[in-house]
Amino acid sequence: MTTQSPAQPKPYPHDRLAAQPIGYWTGAAYREVVGRIRKELATESLTQPHWWILNHVAAAPAHWTRAELTAKLTRFDDQGIDFGEVFDDLARRRWTTEDESAAFTLTEAGEAGRLRAKERNARAHEQMHAGITEEEYVATLDVLRRVIANLGGDSDLPE
Repeated sequence: MTTQSPAQPKPYPHDRLAAQPIGYWTGAAYREVVGRIRKELATESLTQPHWWILNHVAAAPAHWTRAELTAKLTRFDDQGIDFGEVFDDLARRRWTTEDESAAFTLTEAGEAGRLRAKERNARAHEQMHAGITEEEYVATLDVLRRVIANLGGDSDLPE
């Protein structure tokens, strides 16, 4: 992968930054990050739910059924996706097969598509992380997890 030049945001005094609303900034970051990921996936005519399904099935072939994956992944969906349509789309593309127990496996075409999307997403993640050390990234996640926990939310890492 190529190294991206980190963007340099305009500097502000500490007190101005400390007074900023975290809701605004987490929302702005979400829109930029998820927008970029969705743009990369769209190149392959995929949505995030397609991506989630492909990765779960790749990690555990012949393990996941429609019902199990829908139950696990629905909490991450913010667009009201019909998972049934996504499963059907992957089957129409011949990217997945279902065995006699209704468990999914990726086909060669499905794995090839997943790997193409993975490479695009890796470039997007490289750009997102440019100029940010691993320690800074981990500290940011820990702060966000504490904010979530303080508000009574689930701050555990997703499985």
